[in-house]
Amino acid sequence: MDNLILLSIVSLINDFSSKMILPVLPLYIKQLGGAGLAVGLISGIGESIASFLKVLSGYWSDKYGGRKPFVLGGYFTSAVAKILFFFANSWPVVLVLRSLERTGKGLRSASRDALIAVTGGKRGKAFGIHRAFDSGGAVLGSLFVLFLVWRLKVEIRYVFLIAGIIAFFALIPIFPAKESDKKKAGNKKLIISFKEFSPRLKLFMAVAAIFALGNFSWMFLVLKVQDAFSAGFAIVIPILLYILYNVFYTAMAVPSGMLADKFGKDNVLLAGYSLFALIMLGFIFFNELASFIVLFILYGIMYAFIESNERAYVSDLSEDETRGTALGTFFTLTSIVALPAGLIAGSLYDVQPEFTFVYGLVLSMSAVALFLVHKCSRK
Repeated sequence: MDNLILLSIVSLINDFSSKMILPVLPLYIKQLGGAGLAVGLISGIGESIASFLKVLSGYWSDKYGGRKPFVLGGYFTSAVAKILFFFANSWPVVLVLRSLERTGKGLRSASRDALIAVTGGKRGKAFGIHRAFDSGGAVLGSLFVLFLVWRLKVEIRYVFLIAGIIAFFALIPIFPAKESDKKKAGNKKLIISFKEFSPRLKLFMAVAAIFALGNFSWMFLVLKVQDAFSAGFAIVIPILLYILYNVFYTAMAVPSGMLADKFGKDNVLLAGYSLFALIMLGFIFFNELASFIVLFILYGIMYAFIESNERAYVSDLSEDETRGTALGTFFTLTSIVALPAGLIAGSLYDVQPEFTFVYGLVLSMSAVALFLVHKCSRK
């Protein structure tokens, strides 16, 4: 069994666990006394704390030629953090644990993607297949948490405990995965100046960072839906919409990779960035269930266009010897801006929810404009 299938199974199990947690996390934060700013802080700071680990893990895996220890360690760290959510008694504790869980993601992401990148075949399709497994786990996990909370009336706190136990099963397929045959980079040093990257790669990283600054957490979409409904519907409808988003995300994962291989990853990414701007417009002007259904469907399609294709595009623009570092740097840039993105979005949401989506609209359109410049810079 090759690495693509093994690591896809890992992601399926892990995302099953994660998506049990994520639909109810904003509600959990509110139950523990947090408001919009708390949601923004929790959604952003974890990514920013993990950012340095992301570039270091990519660099170390390039230098020593070993990917699996970072993959295994990252998934293990996240599994431990998920169980500890059960013991949280205030939103600052959730902040710490969310940061720990994201640190695990920082350890594993660049090394895992570097292993997938050398499995052979077209990278767009490979990353799309991996994303499909990932999203499939997300759909199943979201359905399972809906069953637990709605039908079995399980307390949200116990959802975290169950999810953490499931997360440990994701470690099993990692052991038979094969290390890549890449050569060690030896005495290669970590270059902070980005001099080893091509101008086109650096420009794209700038585009991705600007978009990430406006692509605040999906938690604010859930908050907007929760605010539009009352009583039990404020829990059930956001979970159902989250499931709908993941269904379309999963359905479009492989086709988006194939479209990228056929028409160009840059064109698919441009479509995804533009679609996000349209979604922001929808959340500004509409506030009823029918509109939310359409917007969450578009949100799933948008993420399918962007998520795996950004990583595949960075892989295409980087050299074999520095691919892990390039992926780690990409993750770092997009993660660093997650903290200000969350804080700005949260602060604006506490003033007026629509202001948050205006902010997302402006940043996404800025990313589209710069990406057009990037496309024109092609030789």
